Amino acid sequence: MWVLAFLSSGRLIIWSGQGRGLIRLSLPARISAEHPFFYLEGNDNIVSILSGRYSERPLVIKRAGAGADITAAGIFAEILSIVTTDTMGKKIMVKAPATVSNLNCGFDVLGLALQEPYDIIELEMTTTGNVEIAEITGCDTLSPDPGQNVVGAVLNEVIRMSGNSIGYRVVLRKGINPGSGIGSSGASSAAAAFAANELSGGRFSLTQLVRFAMEGERLASGSAHADNVAPALFGGITLVRSYDPLDIVQLNVPGELYCVVIHPGVEVKTSVARGLLDSQLPLTTAVRQWGNVGGLVAGLYREDYELIGRSLEDLVAEPKRAGLIPCFSQMKKSAMDGGALGAGISGSGPSVFALCRGEETAATVLQNMSEVMRSAKMEFDAYLSPVSIAGAQVCQ
Repeated sequence: MWVLAFLSSGRLIIWSGQGRGLIRLSLPARISAEHPFFYLEGNDNIVSILSGRYSERPLVIKRAGAGADITAAGIFAEILSIVTTDTMGKKIMVKAPATVSNLNCGFDVLGLALQEPYDIIELEMTTTGNVEIAEITGCDTLSPDPGQNVVGAVLNEVIRMSGNSIGYRVVLRKGINPGSGIGSSGASSAAAAFAANELSGGRFSLTQLVRFAMEGERLASGSAHADNVAPALFGGITLVRSYDPLDIVQLNVPGELYCVVIHPGVEVKTSVARGLLDSQLPLTTAVRQWGNVGGLVAGLYREDYELIGRSLEDLVAEPKRAGLIPCFSQMKKSAMDGGALGAGISGSGPSVFALCRGEETAATVLQNMSEVMRSAKMEFDAYLSPVSIAGAQVCQ
């Protein structure tokens, strides 16, 4: 436990910390002549430090200062540096889930987390001041160059925002195929941001971690979108209400909501898929899409599965991207024939998702969609999962 008290111009600022917690309090000061702060004059600053060594009589430092905020911030940075040093060499393992983004009507703003598959990051804090990607398993096409890997982009942003000379050594274990349309880059980015934050004592909020993880998406696709990294960090179903300022809203997850995903054995680059989209929409199209977003959000909160199904309509991305995905129309029809609430393209594709009410219906939909792939003699991966309430988390 440490406590730092700072006084200037009648304002008392207290920084305290124990373990990973940091608290800042600002309050008016009433002190007696017995207190060292009583003798503060002019623009001088005075600092009183209580610690294990100075437990009864504080260490008092008095000198001309640059003002309360600047002095307090400088001292706090030094204390953070000391605290961070204690974590050097420590390691952590974090997993982050695959995600389905857009959900047909919510381009770049809606997404949900799956229970599996997921990516795993093993992260060690170092004193190098840079990022080293020591090993990548599960994928032989990703570069270990931090400047060319989403993990490096995220961790370098964390280093920049932390304002000190920390570094990271990374082992990346890919469980999600790049270019699959179920948030491969988003899962790696989310896991890296979450792991770095855990090692540094939980200094940043989940929304701030989303901002860091978006830098990975910027590298991967040329666009810093959050519809994958938000659910990968928060879990459940998320809405990006605003990008500037960033505002993430967690939505209700109906208890019987299941997701089926079919990933054909082809790759669709996010940057290519985004390039197919129109930069402007007719007003009538935009109005219909807004209505579907509102309907889906309302359906989730009311747990009205029919309303959810009616709202799963994509007037923006699907018409442009459907041709990139083998057997898309057949898979979508087979899902609806099997009782799905709705189906569409997951993210940029090529994965196709279907939302279902209940595990039994989801199993039927999975069978129907899989049969389409088998009939076309195409390799594919298939997933059936409830919406995962958990996002990125520490694992053993």
